[in-house]
Amino acid sequence: MRYMEFSSGKRIGDLMRDKNIILRGADAATAMGFTQLPNFLLKSKKFSSGDKITFAMLLSYAWQNDFCFPGQARLAADMGITERSVRTHLKALEVGGLLAITQRGQGKTNIYELNLKPPGKR
Repeated sequence: MRYMEFSSGKRIGDLMRDKNIILRGADAATAMGFTQLPNFLLKSKKFSSGDKITFAMLLSYAWQNDFCFPGQARLAADMGITERSVRTHLKALEVGGLLAITQRGQGKTNIYELNLKPPGKR
């Protein structure tokens, strides 16, 4: 079994215990995966909770790359919201500088490039 190690040399489970977080069940890093949001986004008053969840969903799709290309229908289904709401959240993230959207053409999904740096730190 492989464990995710950080620069401190500790496994994620050890880090979580140090922070008083209890994990039950499978190892968080190997079960179905997990997604972390940058704290600047999590605590931002500029973005709605839907914007933040949309960013987290895109981040979960792009775990191995710097971009992803899920369809809006898939995003909506995975998030339990309408495609119109997905478009609203995507636009807010784009305007806020956390997302670049490249259209690939009719009938093709867009490419979403995520920016993990806080606005003003780029």
